[in-house]
Amino acid sequence: MTSHGTLYLVPNGLDVGTPDAGADLAERLPLGTLRLAARLSHWVCENAKTTRAFLKRVDAVCRLERPLQEIAIIELPRPPKGRPDAAAFEGGRLLAAAVAGSDVGLISEAGLPGVADPGAQLVAAAHAAGIRVVALPGASSITLAVAASGLNGQSFAFVGYLPIEAEARAARIRELEATSRRLAQTQVMIETPYRNAALLGALLAQLQPATMLSVSVGLTLAGESTRSDRAERWRSGPATLPNDVPAVFSFLAR
Repeated sequence: MTSHGTLYLVPNGLDVGTPDAGADLAERLPLGTLRLAARLSHWVCENAKTTRAFLKRVDAVCRLERPLQEIAIIELPRPPKGRPDAAAFEGGRLLAAAVAGSDVGLISEAGLPGVADPGAQLVAAAHAAGIRVVALPGASSITLAVAASGLNGQSFAFVGYLPIEAEARAARIRELEATSRRLAQTQVMIETPYRNAALLGALLAQLQPATMLSVSVGLTLAGESTRSDRAERWRSGPATLPNDVPAVFSFLAR
């Protein structure tokens, strides 16, 4: 009987879609991760086009073991609204190569798949099928932002995206601040880059003066920055955030 292959969770650079995109990938990811990615001939991804672009960047550092046109790339299905189990339903097809004995790479658009990105359902399907799962080292904006913030790194919660509608977003910020104060827990969130300024404005409008707010911009990119300060000091000199570079927002109520 053929033994199963391994599902490798391959981190992507955090520069995809930014002005820094296309930089030497050896400056973004560990060499061991790039070497393993170069030997994989089966991939599951969010977007086949950007995965091919990633593999071209890998090839510039570690030569691909086979031509790009011979590498099989399958996109994760986009589950319909109200059907969060749709990706798990497709697991058999997506993991067929691993079941047959080939190693498979899972990659998202930026950072580590399954963490603030799609992929967790496929990983769960792999575990259910008895397929070995290995997460490879690389950048994760969430942990980098927490480390750079100076806030509580012993207890933090990633809460993803906040509501877009202003009233619902304000209520969510107040709710998270109350949780942060009660648990002494850092709250971490992200936003689509073109709404960075809107989220910062909402945070400054709702957070209590003593709450510590940290914003990390362009992590791992040239010119990356992190600013951590009390909300009242942010209000006296708010930053201008770029609308084309990802940012991570964290706060800790006091």
